[in-house]
Amino acid sequence: MSNILETADRQITGSRSAALTRRQREIFDYVSGFVAEHGYSPSLEEIASAFGLSSVATVHKHVKHLVDKGYLRKAWNRSRSVEPVPEEEAPESFHLPILGTVAAGRPIEAIEPDAGTAEQLAVPAEMVLSNKDNYVLRVRGDSMIDDQICDGDLVVIEGRSEARNGETVVALVDGDEATLKRFYKTGPQVRLVPANSTMSPMEFHASQVEIRGVVRGLIRQF
Repeated sequence: MSNILETADRQITGSRSAALTRRQREIFDYVSGFVAEHGYSPSLEEIASAFGLSSVATVHKHVKHLVDKGYLRKAWNRSRSVEPVPEEEAPESFHLPILGTVAAGRPIEAIEPDAGTAEQLAVPAEMVLSNKDNYVLRVRGDSMIDDQICDGDLVVIEGRSEARNGETVVALVDGDEATLKRFYKTGPQVRLVPANSTMSPMEFHASQVEIRGVVRGLIRQF
C-alpha cells in the first residue's frame, strides 16, 4: 500500500486539553512548584523575575495560553495571579498519535510511521469521535490560511474513506502524495480546493483521489 504521511518532528505535549510549548511547560511547572512551597500563587511580576524576563506582557501572553488550555486559572486570593488547575478538574481529553505531516499546498510525498510508536497529543474530547479512527497531523504550507489553518498547526483527523462536498480532507493523490484541501465531487471529477485566494483548485478524475480522513479540529501552538 502506498505511503501517505511524512514523519513529524517531536513536540512537547501536555496531559490536559492541548499541547504546551517548552516555555509554557516551564512556567506551568514554576507556578505549580511555587504554590506547593508557599501555599499561594505567584504574581506575574514574580514569574517574570524567575525567568529573567523584563516584560510582564510576555508573561501575561504565556499565562493566557495556559489558562486557555486548561492548565492554569486566575487565583482568587491575589491580584493578577494564577494557580494550577487540579488534574481531576481538567477538561476531558483523549491522547491521539501524531502520525506525520500533510501538505497545505502542493501534494507531498509522505512516509507512514508506525502508529504504535508515534508521539501522543492530548486532544479535547469534543474534537474526537470515540467510535472512529482518530489521529493528528502537522500542517505544512499556507494553502488553507483563509480557513485559519496555518503552517505548523496540528489538525485532528477523523479517519474515513468518504467525504461530503465542502469538507476539509486529507486526500491521497495518485497513490503517493498527500494534501489537505476542501473536497468537492461532481460525477467522476474531484476538485481539491485551497482556502487561499492566490491559489487555484486542483482537478482530478475520482480514480486518482483517495480520501484518508476529514478534519475535526485544529490545535495551534505558540
